[in-house]
Amino acid sequence: MGSRYGGVKQIDAVGMHGECLLDYATFDARECGFGKVVYVIRKDIEADFRERLFDRVARNFDAEYVFQSPDALLSAEEQARAAARTKPWGTIHAVLCAEEKVRSPFAVINSDDYYGRDAFRTLGGYLGALDPQATEHAMVGYVLGNTMSRSGSVSRGVCTVKDGYLDSIVENTKISYKGDGIVSELDGKEIPMSGKEWVSMNLFAFSLNAFGEFHRYWDDFKKTSLDQPKTEALLPVAASDIVRRGKGSIKFFTSSEQWFGMTYPQDREIVKAEVAKKIQSGYYPEHLWEK
Repeated sequence: MGSRYGGVKQIDAVGMHGECLLDYATFDARECGFGKVVYVIRKDIEADFRERLFDRVARNFDAEYVFQSPDALLSAEEQARAAARTKPWGTIHAVLCAEEKVRSPFAVINSDDYYGRDAFRTLGGYLGALDPQATEHAMVGYVLGNTMSRSGSVSRGVCTVKDGYLDSIVENTKISYKGDGIVSELDGKEIPMSGKEWVSMNLFAFSLNAFGEFHRYWDDFKKTSLDQPKTEALLPVAASDIVRRGKGSIKFFTSSEQWFGMTYPQDREIVKAEVAKKIQSGYYPEHLWEK
């Protein structure tokens, strides 16, 4: 919903011809061997979404979209319990809303973050060799210091890694600069961070086997959180849960890419400038898609 950004940041223009960050992510994915994209959107932005992004992408790529509605995956009784809820249910709910459109191993991204083409190339190669029902999955981790915003705090999943595989993710919902350092406000305490920690940016790769684990996580979430106004079912938490419960492993790839994204209104000009640099260097064509 972009509560800190103040608008529909996912389809805000940052390219030279109205492209948004999702255009560049989709373009990178296609260039790295992905064959299809499924967008998860709110029903009320459908017209703007089609005009600003989808229709031009769909002329150039296999693209579909699904709705993440507040009552999706809830029984009538559960809907009644959650009647006061206005905030979306989170990234696991979004992924489950797209399940019927996903027929092969898949990657998941945020719509308002820039990941870099190398990360898509890494996961594209990994997924191309993955058995659809494998219990091994993957993710790309980023260096915390490369993913910070000078405009305010960010939410990051701080990762511990063992022998090239994810060991755990701890969601830190408020990491920010303080003086010359970085701190995380966690459980009412300020914890200093080095900036060299590996963090999750919600860039994961899963086999179809993961959907069963996501449903289990979602069912457990509903038992305790339907009447909570802001609690969300988060993808990094569910992914870490797969590892914690011994239901699979997550191979940990890394990226040194400098992140940029649309968290705050003032980020838009930063993102536009970064995209312009990449176009000027030839990394992206000025016109991403044929008309």
